[in-house]
Amino acid sequence: MTTQDAVIHPAAIINELKKNDVTHVVWLPDSETNFMFELLTGEPALDLVPVCREGETMAIAAGLWVGGKKPVVLIQNTGIFESGDSIRGLGLDVHQPLVMLIGYRGWSRHGLTNDSAARFIEHILHAWGINYYLIETDDDADRITLALAEADRNQKPVAVLVGTEFGA
Repeated sequence: MTTQDAVIHPAAIINELKKNDVTHVVWLPDSETNFMFELLTGEPALDLVPVCREGETMAIAAGLWVGGKKPVVLIQNTGIFESGDSIRGLGLDVHQPLVMLIGYRGWSRHGLTNDSAARFIEHILHAWGINYYLIETDDDADRITLALAEADRNQKPVAVLVGTEFGA
């Protein structure tokens, strides 16, 4: 498989979430995550919590965490920009061990990145002191486990950038 053909299957991500006892996926549905939606709706081990705006994901995840659950957030990189104050106040300031699965829209490993959302996301994460992992194929899915362990260990958000499309 070439990097241009890189794909990550939702089952690989869901398996990592289940392996780590994640209870909820808080997300803003979009057209790029259709395959993930189809599998999540049929997965009894994970509760799917759709939201209207990305900024809501952090507050809902914080409420679930305070209530003893283990949520993750699934949004696009543009959603991180909209969620900035929630990440600061609910993630960083209260030391929430939250993993954010972030669609890396516009990213290209070949350096031809015309989409400003892709150009800015890593800089934003660095500025906030949020570590991140990149996943592009099913072989990378175990980085979700690394991110979950780091979030728990450091009691702060960790990002997983999904640098490719979800496959069927």
